[in-house]
Amino acid sequence: MPEFHRIKLRVGALVFHGDEVALIRRPRAGAVLHSLPGGNVEPAEDLPSALRRELAEELALDLDDATPPQLLWVVDQMVTRPGPTPSPRKLHLVYRLHITADVRRTLATEEDDDGHDSGEIVWLPYRDTVGLSLYPPVAARLASLPSPTSPVPDAAAPGITDANYSWL
Repeated sequence: MPEFHRIKLRVGALVFHGDEVALIRRPRAGAVLHSLPGGNVEPAEDLPSALRRELAEELALDLDDATPPQLLWVVDQMVTRPGPTPSPRKLHLVYRLHITADVRRTLATEEDDDGHDSGEIVWLPYRDTVGLSLYPPVAARLASLPSPTSPVPDAAAPGITDANYSWL
C-alpha cells in the first residue's frame, strides 16, 4: 500500500425530500458517476462552514432552510489516484438533512463548477441508489436504510481502498 502523507477532509450531504435524495450526475467516458453534494474542506474552515458553503455552491441550498445536519457516516479513503500528484488519505464526513417541497423548488438543477466538473442535480428514491456508481461509495448503506430518518448504529462506514474502488 502506498504511503499517504497528508489527510484531506471532505464533507458531503444526503439531502432528503421525503424518500428522494439529491445526487449530482456526472457523465464519464462509458459511464455515469453520481456524487453526494459536497467537497473538500478549505484550510482553516470548520466543518459546519464547509458543509454550508458546499451546499450553497452546488445546490443553492441555505442550511437555515433544512433540518440541522446530522453526521451519519465517516468513510476513510486510502486510494491511489491516477496521475503524478501523490494521493491523499481522505476522510469523508457524510451528513443527513431534510428539506421541504417549498425549499426543493428553489434549488439548483445543475451544478456549475466553472465548467470544470459540472453535473446535473437529480432526485432519486434513496432505495434505488444501490446499483449506482456513487462517490463516496455509500450506495449500499444508503439503500439499506429502513427510512430516511432511521438511526444509524455505527457511523464508521467501510473504508475505500485500491482493492474495492476504481476511478472512473
